[in-house]
Amino acid sequence: MSIDESTAARVAKLARIRVADDALPALAGEFNTILGFIEQLNEVDVEGVEPMTGVTPMRLKQRQDVVTDGNQQDKVLANAPDAREGFFAVPKVME
Repeated sequence: MSIDESTAARVAKLARIRVADDALPALAGEFNTILGFIEQLNEVDVEGVEPMTGVTPMRLKQRQDVVTDGNQQDKVLANAPDAREGFFAVPKVME
């Protein structure tokens, strides 16, 4: 498949990219280079190859899913302007 200047101009217009008329031949050449690379990739036999997310197999460290209070009540309440009995104290909104 080959991209000519009119097709390159149409792609640029669809992508909302302003391209000067004198730059269209270079843009068409770049598109052709990209399409050539894609054609090379299509020639590779990938039958039976498992998909992968990285080149080295890694397992993420996992912790137990246990609900805790965080044991940081004092640290959290240290920045509160008003704390009473281990809670944030806020002004009454409704009577």
